[in-house]
Amino acid sequence: MSDYPRFHLAFPVTDLEATRRFYCDVLGCTTGRESDRWIDFDFFGHQIVAHLVAARPDSERNNVDGDAVPAFHFGPVLDWGAFHALAERLKRAELDFLIGPRVRFRGGAGEQATMFVRDPCGNALEFKAFRNPAMLFAKDLEGA
Repeated sequence: MSDYPRFHLAFPVTDLEATRRFYCDVLGCTTGRESDRWIDFDFFGHQIVAHLVAARPDSERNNVDGDAVPAFHFGPVLDWGAFHALAERLKRAELDFLIGPRVRFRGGAGEQATMFVRDPCGNALEFKAFRNPAMLFAKDLEGA
């Protein structure tokens, strides 16, 4: 265990096996406890739990720096190099990007690389990295 707090997130999925393949084979996560209704994943050091549901509700979107960002999304904040390595891995896997890899708030305090994909059940995942990690909670974000 690292010395930083871990988060836990439970999220709905409509197909556990497709979810397992995506999170393990594409993203490189490992699994923890599981049942026939849920699977724990080690998601970049955090615990996320896919819970089987009958149907997934549609998400609303908000404008963020010119992108229509799904209101419900989650994902890790990676270091700059790991972000770009993952972007290349996702491209090689021929994943359809919801929002392709780009730099947001360029030149501002919160300058960050970001990309969005959907898992097989429609959950939006954002992967991001800050050029200056100390700016993770900066309030001066031009264009935010």
